[in-house]
Amino acid sequence: MQRPEAWPRPHPGEGAAAAGIGAPAPPARAGEPAEPREPSLYTVKAVFILDNDGHRLLAKYYDDTFPSMKEQMAFEKNVFNKTNRTDSEIAFFGGMTIVYKSSIDLFLYVVGSSQENELMLMSVLTCLYESLNHVLRKNMEKRWLLENMDGAFLVLDEIVDGGVILESDPQQVIQKVNFRADDGGLTEQSVAQVLQSAKEQIKWSLLK
Repeated sequence: MQRPEAWPRPHPGEGAAAAGIGAPAPPARAGEPAEPREPSLYTVKAVFILDNDGHRLLAKYYDDTFPSMKEQMAFEKNVFNKTNRTDSEIAFFGGMTIVYKSSIDLFLYVVGSSQENELMLMSVLTCLYESLNHVLRKNMEKRWLLENMDGAFLVLDEIVDGGVILESDPQQVIQKVNFRADDGGLTEQSVAQVLQSAKEQIKWSLLK
């Protein structure tokens, strides 16, 4: 009875690298399609909301692609200039995939890598839009967003955490936001409204 043949042993220094496990794929030659990358949990690089002048209202970055505030702001301005006059919902810019949506004087953006699945990014964008629309009581405008910024950050934190998509169902997000708001003792007044009230009180006390 013959013994089964043994698997060939790798030469010294090979092992996992020889099998291609854990090693980066070699770059594709010119004219050849790049090999598909393994899916990653870290899908989202950034989420930001700009006004109709391209100024930041809300932003969260989940990796070090743009480590400084200056680089982030420059990136946001470039993205806005590329997208604010188009009817498309997707753009490829600076080696990244960007999906976006506008509403009156707001522009919402979700950014992923160039290899990222556009449908996954679009699911985050849709969830963000519909959840904010509920929190803002269907007033998707700059004024109402600024007055409810605490709720907007709660919404975003329920959808994406550290670049990982946690939830893409707006109903689930709204339920969790309501629970956190109740648990945290937040009232109907937003943080912005409380600050504004405090400013008014200080102003009147100075005038007396």
